Amino acid sequence: MDAELKIEQLTSIEPHLNGLSELLVQVVEHGASIGFLPPMKRSEAIDYWGGVLNPDVKLFVAKLQGEIVGTVQLHVCSKQNGSHRAEIAKLMTHTGYRRNGIGRSLMLEAEKRAKQEGRTLLVLDTREGDPSNSLYTSLGYIQAGRIPEYAKSANGEFHPTIFYYKKTK
Repeated sequence: MDAELKIEQLTSIEPHLNGLSELLVQVVEHGASIGFLPPMKRSEAIDYWGGVLNPDVKLFVAKLQGEIVGTVQLHVCSKQNGSHRAEIAKLMTHTGYRRNGIGRSLMLEAEKRAKQEGRTLLVLDTREGDPSNSLYTSLGYIQAGRIPEYAKSANGEFHPTIFYYKKTK
C-alpha cells in the first residue's frame, strides 16, 4: 500500500457516518457475515451505526487518505464475573483494500486497547470457511468450537460459525 494507513478510535459517529455506512453496505453486498443480509439499504446502515457507540463498545477505524477502509469493534464485558474479557466484533475491510494488512492492523489495535483495559481473554466468532479464519489463527486465536447452521446467507443457506479465543496475558 502506497498511502499510510491510520488506525483511530472513534468517540463520535456523526462526522464519520457517511464513510461507515458506505463501508457497511459495501461489505454486506459482497457477502460479509456480520449480522446483515443483502440487499442492505443505506438507511439500515445509518440506523445501525447510530446505535453502536456506548461505554462498553470501542470502535476503531482504518483510514487511507482520510477514507474509511475498515473497522472493528471491541465489546468489553460489563458483568462482574466478566471484567477480564472482551469480544472482537464486526471486523470489516473494504473489498478493494483486502489482503493489505488492514484487518490485521485493526485487530492489533483492538487487542492493544483490550490489554490497556485489563482484558486478558478475547473471544470472537466468524463464519466457517471465510478468509478471516486464517487471519484469526495467524494472530494466535484458538478455535474453541463450531456451531452448525448458525448464520443464514442471502440465498437462505445456513452456515456454521467458529468460535475463537485468545488469552492476552
